[in-house]
Amino acid sequence: MARTPTAALAPLAAASLWGGMYVVSKWGFASIPPVTLGFLRVALGAATLLAVVRRTYPDRDFSASDRRGFLALGGWVTLTIVTQFVGTDLTNASQGALLTVLTPVFTLLLGVAVLSEPLTRRKAAGMALASVGTLLVLAGRYDVDRVSTGNAVGVAALLAASFAWAGYTVYGKSLVRAYSALETATYSTVAAVPMLGVLAAAELALTHRALADATLSIPVAGAVLYLGVASTAAAWYLWYKGLEYVDAGTVAVFFFVQPFVGAFFGAVLLGEAIGPGFVVGGLVMALGVYVVSTSTTT
Repeated sequence: MARTPTAALAPLAAASLWGGMYVVSKWGFASIPPVTLGFLRVALGAATLLAVVRRTYPDRDFSASDRRGFLALGGWVTLTIVTQFVGTDLTNASQGALLTVLTPVFTLLLGVAVLSEPLTRRKAAGMALASVGTLLVLAGRYDVDRVSTGNAVGVAALLAASFAWAGYTVYGKSLVRAYSALETATYSTVAAVPMLGVLAAAELALTHRALADATLSIPVAGAVLYLGVASTAAAWYLWYKGLEYVDAGTVAVFFFVQPFVGAFFGAVLLGEAIGPGFVVGGLVMALGVYVVSTSTTT
């Protein structure tokens, strides 16, 4: 399939929408438990996507095999959300950066192993450059000494979340190509809602909390809207949109943009200081993204 600007712009936009997700979700846990917040996020995202897809593809029908495929992707979504939010809740910002650094690497390797995607020297070099650039950006923003301290369960959850999102990306490629990014993102998200609903109910029961006890203020509602509409409905569609044109390993490199955008908005909106490492790291990361996104598959 021919390359178009969408191949780069769609996953780039998705990663940009995820830029502030760590801070928003971490802040939201003060009012809503992590798995429950994840359920609300995905339920709202699913409702948003379903409203759009019903207008865009009103008469689409799927085979039993494809329905099982959407259900399997829903499982990847559930695993991603639970491990990501639990891991975020239990770790510090430095450890949370593991999610950003490892997800593209897992996706690239899983794409090679599962989909037999080619791993060219140019793509490997570009991924390495993007990794180094991202680490420079993160080193300038967080205390790297804190990566080795903290909750081991939380770190393990973040590692699982990185692999789970790689699985969602790689195993979704065939359905994206057979149907569309919108349909695949929609029905995989819808499939995850009951799975997360059960886990959220268990969390509330085990912690003896009720959703009605949450402080449902306007800021909390805004956080849920951002997580559901922007970082789920819009971002997941845009992420899969890239798979309509390029392989999973190429889409994966745009995940490195996430911490750069987060640091940028932290500086603009919160007045956080950024040093020369941010600029240098951003340039190296951008070079790596360019190298991977312009590499051929031969």
